[in-house]
Amino acid sequence: MSDIAIRVENLGKRYRIGQREPYKTLRDTVTEAFTAPFRWWGKHNSSASQSSFGIPKSDYIWALRDVSFEVKPGEVVGIIGRNGAGKSTLLKVLSRTTEPTEGYAEIYGRIGSLLEVGTGFHPELSGRENIYLNAAILGMKRREIVQKFDEIVDFAEVEKFLDTPVKHYSSGMYVRLAFAVAAHLEPEILLVDEVLAVGDAAFQKKCLGKMGEVAQGGRTVLFVSHNMNAVEELCQSCILLSTGKIDLFGHSVREAINLYFSTIMNTQSTSEWIFNGSELYRNPYFSPSSFRITGRDGQVATESLRCDDEIWVQIEGNIEIIDPALTLGYAICAEDGRTIYWSYYTDSPEDKWPSFSRGKVRLRSKIPPHLLNEGRYRIELIGSLFNRCWLFEPGRNAPQCTLSVRGGLSDSPYWREARAGYIAPLMEWESESIS
Repeated sequence: MSDIAIRVENLGKRYRIGQREPYKTLRDTVTEAFTAPFRWWGKHNSSASQSSFGIPKSDYIWALRDVSFEVKPGEVVGIIGRNGAGKSTLLKVLSRTTEPTEGYAEIYGRIGSLLEVGTGFHPELSGRENIYLNAAILGMKRREIVQKFDEIVDFAEVEKFLDTPVKHYSSGMYVRLAFAVAAHLEPEILLVDEVLAVGDAAFQKKCLGKMGEVAQGGRTVLFVSHNMNAVEELCQSCILLSTGKIDLFGHSVREAINLYFSTIMNTQSTSEWIFNGSELYRNPYFSPSSFRITGRDGQVATESLRCDDEIWVQIEGNIEIIDPALTLGYAICAEDGRTIYWSYYTDSPEDKWPSFSRGKVRLRSKIPPHLLNEGRYRIELIGSLFNRCWLFEPGRNAPQCTLSVRGGLSDSPYWREARAGYIAPLMEWESESIS
């Protein structure tokens, strides 16, 4: 058995902006083969900046460039990075969904992949038929499929709809079935791209547990996710991608996550997020228009706030449909990416919850004075329909802004500077004499 599961050498994938690559006829292929020596001579003896088909090089973008790494059998590798970093493109190349423009990848073992909801499913076929179809694509024999069939159906929780065409499935049912097939049919290598982006909290927990079982069973897993807690829990090593290149690859998952969040903090250094028209945030239950950190005067914080000052989190948006399951709040994360706490407007007894009506709404919540230590923090907007789906998921697609805290820690002569830990609350103490 090979001591390498995946070997990638100088991998690159280029896309043409705005248009598809032109299709080649047989005549084009034969002509290119015949004229190749002359083209080579011309290429090396001309200063022209035109690429093939006469298209300027600027009309192309490299989704991946010079990517090289090796993964050992049984290793669980997290792949992280900002949107557009090349994470999904890398998995598509490894799963042979798309061909690389340059370089190569060697795969040792059978691959199971879950790259997006419904990949490999035929919408007109039933859930039962798609299980057999998907398994056959993975190279499984019918006997193996039959052995795993009940386990797959039980995990996916779609038994009632097993003979219904999957085009009638919800996105949650789709991804549950797709993940169940990919994880239970025992490929040597499992590629997973944002499987936790769809589904409720119970299903996400179930997926993490199953991926943990897969990893402990000695199979190789490449896991793309914006959920850093899941990456740190599951993965033994981590690849950090940035604009198609590897910024860091090693066995320190925490180091990679710290570097990722420090990059985010440097580019998201404002105390205010304003809706930019992205469809990502539009929904009828709550479409955010702004997300701000303000001081006691209600003005957006333009500099550091004191620990003993009033710090407010302000959320504004529009509601078209009133849904009692709507939950809104915020998450505070330290500069190294660790979550400090979450807060929802439903934290208090139900009779104290704010009431909503259709139209524009504003929510405000005060961060308790003398809570946060000195430092920089990332504040993310949390939004969901409770136990149903995420609207804005922290660590993945949540609007975010930053908060800087400096000074105001304590009146004590001993503790006027930052101390250990993420929070610095002032606690009351009492003493009594004991005989």
